Formats: sequence, C-alpha cells, structure tokens
Amino acid sequence: MFEEVMPTLAKVPANDVRHGDSWEAVDRNRICRACERCYPMPVGQPRVYKVRFNQGGTAYLLIVLLALALLPVAIPSPAHAGQLHHYEYVFPDKSIYVYDMDHRGALVKHVSVPTSAGVRGTVASAVTGMLYISYGRDRGSGGSMLKYNLMTDEVVWAKHYPFGIDSMSISPDGNTIYMPTGELASGGIWKVIDANSGKVRTSIDSGGIGPHNTVVSPDGARVYMGPRYTNYLVVASTRTNRVIRRIGPVRGGGIRPFTINGAQNLAFITLSGFLGFQVGDISTGRILYTVPVQGFRASGRGASTPSHGISLSPDEKEVYLVDSINNYVHVFDVTGLPELAPRQVADIRLLGALSHNESPCAYDCLKDGWLHHSRDGRYVFVGDSGDVIDTTIRKTVMTLPALANSRKEIEIDFEGGAPLPTWAMNNRL
Repeated sequence: MFEEVMPTLAKVPANDVRHGDSWEAVDRNRICRACERCYPMPVGQPRVYKVRFNQGGTAYLLIVLLALALLPVAIPSPAHAGQLHHYEYVFPDKSIYVYDMDHRGALVKHVSVPTSAGVRGTVASAVTGMLYISYGRDRGSGGSMLKYNLMTDEVVWAKHYPFGIDSMSISPDGNTIYMPTGELASGGIWKVIDANSGKVRTSIDSGGIGPHNTVVSPDGARVYMGPRYTNYLVVASTRTNRVIRRIGPVRGGGIRPFTINGAQNLAFITLSGFLGFQVGDISTGRILYTVPVQGFRASGRGASTPSHGISLSPDEKEVYLVDSINNYVHVFDVTGLPELAPRQVADIRLLGALSHNESPCAYDCLKDGWLHHSRDGRYVFVGDSGDVIDTTIRKTVMTLPALANSRKEIEIDFEGGAPLPTWAMNNRL
C-alpha cells in the first residue's frame, strides 16, 4: 500500500518557501471544487487549513488558525506553462521524499511505498514517466522491483524474483532494465528485464563475481557492469547482450561505484579499500591513471570503500569524490585527460556525518555515501550526509533531511503543463 500526501508534481507550483519546511495533505474534495490545482502549504505557525486560488493566482479563500498572534503567511503562485522544475527524489526504506531544488530544497512530497525490505537502486524514464525501485535481498533469491507512475502517483506493479537485485539502470527509451543479481551473489549475472511488464527477457554473464553497479550508455548501445569482487569493469553490447570489452585490471579490491564520460572513452572507477579512483581507457581497456586523495588520512573507520561515490560534472571538467574516512568530498580537475592526470583542486568538508547507520533500515545500513551532480551542474547531492554542494562556490548550501538517511537518490525534472517528465536519471550516476 502507499499513501499520497501531496498532489502530483505536475500540479505543484513554484513555492516561495524556506528550507526545512514540510507539508500536510490537502483535501481536494472539500477545497478544490472551484479551482484546477491543489496547493501545499507549510506546516507550522500559523497553521494553514486550506487555500484556493483563482486563475490569476490571487487567493480568494484563506483560513488560518492563529496560536497567539497573527504571523505572515507565504502564499504560493500557480506554475506557469513551460516553467521547468528540478526535483530531487530520495528513497529511504519505505518512502519517497521529493525536494524542490528551485526553491531552496523545499519538501514538496512524501509518499509511503512497500519497500521495507531495503532499497538497493532507483532509476526513472522521462520517455514513459515511470520510476523503478529495486529492493530486497542482494543474493540468492528474494529480490523485488516496484514500478511507479510519476504522473498519477500510483504503484503500477511490484514483482518478486527468484534472484537478488541491486543498483540497476534503464535504457534511454525506457523499455529495458539491466538488473544486477546482487553484490553478494556468487555469480556474475545481470538480468535483462522488460520495463513494461517486469518480466525477464534474458541474461548477461559478466564473467565476474558480485553484480553490483550498472550504467547504460547515453546512446543505449552499451551497458557497463561493475562486479564487486572482480578487478575488471565489464562492457556488454545491448544488441547482442554479450560482453565486448573489459577494462582493467584495477588496483586490487574490486570494482565499486564508477561513471563514464559522454564519448565513452573514459571510465572513472572507485575501488574497495582505496581512497581515490582510477581512470580507465574504454577503447583499449587499459588503466591510465591511479589517483589517490592527497593530504588526508587514507585509512581508518568507515565503509569497505572510503570513496563510495563518484560523479563527473555535466561539462566533464571535474570529478567529485566521496571520502567517508575524513567526512569530505574532494574535487578533481579532469580537463587534461587523457594526456594529463586528474588534479585535486578542492576539498569540501561535509556538514552531515558519513558515519553510524541509516535508520530505519532493513539491511546494509552503514552510511557508505554516494553522490551525483544535478543535470545543470549547479549542485552535487551527497547521499548519507544530506549535504547539497553548490559547485560554483564549492560549499554546502543546504541539507535535505531524507538524504542524510539514504544514498539512493535521483533527479527528475518536470515542465509545467507537460504530460510527462522532461528529464530523469536513468542511471544513479
């Protein structure tokens, strides 16, 4: 079962709100008989019970309960057709939280979903308007996947599989999901799943052990597979579902979070037990550079991979890297590649702590961290700490509470009046 506590994002306007505001549901039957849209209002003082707007955006009914004295109330304005909205979706176990990044990270939606078995991955398609959440076991059997309609806020189906699940990716056309069978699985199988029905079409054997992270190329022609306990990043053709290249061997420890550039000639790979990353040449399969973090303690407490999160900026000039040992994010200039090695140019101390455990959490609860850039490159979102970094000033400018308790997050953008999302992350990276 799931509980909708907000109108769909297609009907949520821009709101002049403060970071940290939260929302309560609006009863459409009682409030919205004379208007087209329902509007969320901040919870707090004064308490807002209901608001209605005319077509020009002027309030003509506002009922407010004052605790002691009148306080100012911000009234949102309706969204204009064609206006683009950027939302960050965060997925703690059992929940979806949605934050409006155009309005200082205001919380605009919270939905309960049946993913209490533990979320492992999330992707979405702007082509179909569908969101997918993998949850459950990452070995053997007991993996599940949920399909969710972003436009109607409805669970379409939940499928349960006789294999494990992990961090998947979806093809650019929204038709095919590439599902790793779990980092603790003994084999190296990725399942190729029909995104419409949830049925398995075929499998890809990576030849590795511990299927974990996945990236589908921007053109949809290749799927990049990261087996956790294998020292090669594996590339397969999505036409033949066969392996066509291996990149490595990487420094011992196995493949962890990775990303690729748009031209598909460079891979940026993090490793178990190493504070830093390696750069691989996709065309030749060779490792070009090993890039350790300089000036910081390289061992100590934390996850099995201290750099459990790497993101290439949309302009492909910088790489951001998680450091769970020292509670930092490090920035590297990669404009000299492939001739010159990446240069460490900034170190950003996080406000949220990459330590302790996520809670509530079904399993795999240690705060490993994760990160990704926003589509426009303005922000970097740091999972498990909650920090949102402004890439211009290289400083945390806001925190998202749910993001401090989850490393599963993706951006989905909507345009006012459009029947489907304008853009969505089909990879978590």
